[in-house]
Amino acid sequence: MSSKMIAVGDNVVDCYLDEGVYYPGGNAVNVAVNCRRDGIDDVAYIGMFGNDEKAEHLKWALAQEHVSFERSRTMYAPSGSPGVRLVDGDRRFVSGPKDTAQHIARIRLTPEDLAYIGSYGLCHTSCFSSIEYELPEMARVCQVSFDFSERTDPAYLERVCPHLTYAFFSGSHLTQQELDALIDRCHSLGTPVVGVTLGSRGALFSEKGVRYHQGIKPVEAIDTMGAGDSFIAGFLTRRILGDGMEQALDFAAGAAANTCKIHGSFGYPHPL
Repeated sequence: MSSKMIAVGDNVVDCYLDEGVYYPGGNAVNVAVNCRRDGIDDVAYIGMFGNDEKAEHLKWALAQEHVSFERSRTMYAPSGSPGVRLVDGDRRFVSGPKDTAQHIARIRLTPEDLAYIGSYGLCHTSCFSSIEYELPEMARVCQVSFDFSERTDPAYLERVCPHLTYAFFSGSHLTQQELDALIDRCHSLGTPVVGVTLGSRGALFSEKGVRYHQGIKPVEAIDTMGAGDSFIAGFLTRRILGDGMEQALDFAAGAAANTCKIHGSFGYPHPL
């Protein structure tokens, strides 16, 4: 049986202002591409593209990676283009334009979309994708993976967690007590697997209350862009392929480390 997954949601180009180039990115795109690279046979993406050169570059990069985007939409608007600068050796986002396809349009999933998504078994999306209102229907047809980034407000957790199989957070700023409370809250709302990446402290995951800690894999990093998305993709890939938590986390840590050795989330620079 072939392995499959789909990502639905955001696409952007990360504009490296000091270097004068942009790279394809966005959480949903990054996870899709890295799942394909990590060993998933059939990977698809549904998103809202702009109608500019940046969108064409995004689609070209997805085609190079054999990620289907046939059910995506096109909006007559610029592509999302967050700025990026190097600050003390780390990539930092700076404000970009707010009138882009990612800001002014929302995907409405049709019954045909849902049937297509359901055929993939697992769908990944995120808090950057403005698709929370579709989660109940998505969860009806497949497992759902969701990246919260740093968003942990109680009302948002209550809205999203009941529909998830996998919840991911960025939590390097959280104390151990806060981490435990967050994980327990997500479990109580119905999410079986909860993971928090912790920067240099590695990652803390929990499956139905059983905790797992994964350390980092040391590497000479040249660009940390997309490392967290690569961790998610590596973890999901190994779970889809049947691995347990410990094996999946070890693979994910290696995947994140490898991403730090390239420029951009997954390469393909284009002049600004």
